[in-house]
Amino acid sequence: MGDSEQVSASCVFCAIVAGQAPAVVVRQWDDVIAIRPLNPVTPGHVLVIPHTHVADVGEDLAVSARAMACAAELAGLLPAANVITSKGTVATQTVFHLHLHVVPRAEGDALPLPWTPQQSAA
Repeated sequence: MGDSEQVSASCVFCAIVAGQAPAVVVRQWDDVIAIRPLNPVTPGHVLVIPHTHVADVGEDLAVSARAMACAAELAGLLPAANVITSKGTVATQTVFHLHLHVVPRAEGDALPLPWTPQQSAA
């Protein structure tokens, strides 16, 4: 990481970017990394993480745009994919370092999206 990049000592993604925590790296750019998540939801699911620590997609537009460009590059290699990020706990964000999920999709994979209506248990 360059000297100008912000890091957080308590952030797992900052530790991964710094090489201080394990991860399966799929792709690297100068300022962004793509890794396999611990619990992929489909085969080929990756997380795209900027080196700079920003909490979410709304914090730094330039960092967000760069991360999205890298995610779009990976998604462009797939026949079908979701590119998803969350902002805030209510929106299902659990790690407060911007990251984008590139989720390959296949017909019949039955993966629900966060906004898929839940079936009531009546």
